[in-house]
Amino acid sequence: MSFHDRRQETRPTSGEAPFGLNEVFFSRTDDRGIIRAYNYVFHRVAHYEAKDLLAKPHNIIRHPDMPRGVFHLFWDTLKSGRFMGAYVKNKAKDGLHYWVFAVVAHTSDGYLSARIKPSSSLFTTVMSEYDALLEAEKKEKLSPEESATRLLERLKALGFDDYHSFAAYALAEELTARDAGLSAFPDPKITEFRTKLDHADELVKETEGLVQEFEAMRTIPHNLRVIASRIEPAGGPVTVLSQNYGTMSRDMSDWFATHVLGENSNFAAIKGTVNNSMFVECMARIMIECDTQLQKEKRDIEGINMQQERKILGDLVKDQRKSARDGLANVNFEADRILTACNVMHRHFLGLSSTRVLCKIESARLPTEGEALTAIIDQLGIFQARISSQLERIAHLSTAIQASDH
Repeated sequence: MSFHDRRQETRPTSGEAPFGLNEVFFSRTDDRGIIRAYNYVFHRVAHYEAKDLLAKPHNIIRHPDMPRGVFHLFWDTLKSGRFMGAYVKNKAKDGLHYWVFAVVAHTSDGYLSARIKPSSSLFTTVMSEYDALLEAEKKEKLSPEESATRLLERLKALGFDDYHSFAAYALAEELTARDAGLSAFPDPKITEFRTKLDHADELVKETEGLVQEFEAMRTIPHNLRVIASRIEPAGGPVTVLSQNYGTMSRDMSDWFATHVLGENSNFAAIKGTVNNSMFVECMARIMIECDTQLQKEKRDIEGINMQQERKILGDLVKDQRKSARDGLANVNFEADRILTACNVMHRHFLGLSSTRVLCKIESARLPTEGEALTAIIDQLGIFQARISSQLERIAHLSTAIQASDH
């Protein structure tokens, strides 16, 4: 297809290339980045003839304003077998530029990238960050790897755990802003995923608070032992009670810290999986729009089998939807583990409460140290009440994370 075959389109002489908020385009490359297929919107926006795109390196559209660190991170992520999403500024053949939010998925022999026009407030922040990163690359002569590290540090400063949590958040933001810009209803799946992430954030705060309570409780068994050393021989009832209390509270604290807050913990699995599922579900939505765009275009491009491209898109959507479903099933599994942990903690607390009652009885028999012992026992009661309340909130959040599953 030549430019003469296209609908008449007025392009400015400088600035942005025409690319509508309602449009979506894709391109497919082999594993070396050589273009194998694309749709008409890409053809039109990039303003190249077919002979200048097919079998050519995809970086033909790379804009010099893009920091090299972004592409270093881009390819490192893809080569590790993961999905990728990024803001990218491209350059059309006539010198105009166009910004996209690109999502990239693996195909059997390479990659497929689908793009939408970014319009969220986050996009403004990203443009500013890219400008600063590009300036740093030039002034400090940063290597692509050093630039990528600098970008990751900036994302941490902006509140993101890693690049993938940023990409998932950014994609959801862009689709939400796009829906608002097109006067479409908000995507309920994005709302659901965001709710799950909010619950996951609350879950870690509550759990951190719980572990802090356990840490504070560790001084109490020590104080009990000090009193016991003054009022009874070694191995007496208060000594035994303090040892039991100390062991039980320490075991509970360590178990929760390891299984809920640790690197391979329930919480880490929940938040990471929800982010990944949100990203692939949003990516599937864009791929579906690509297919819809192909049906609307009804245009053949020489050298491209559009029916084959639609099949590739369809297969990717099926894979992504399955991945999202599997991820949510894993979230439910991990949330259930936390619920189980809360139940175990409650049962342990029954044992601690029994221990506290025995201490109370023992303090009533002591004429001199009974008052000090009673004060410590009351302090234990306050700690236990707070911990029980946190366990209930953790259980509630874990249930809420499960509740909205399809």
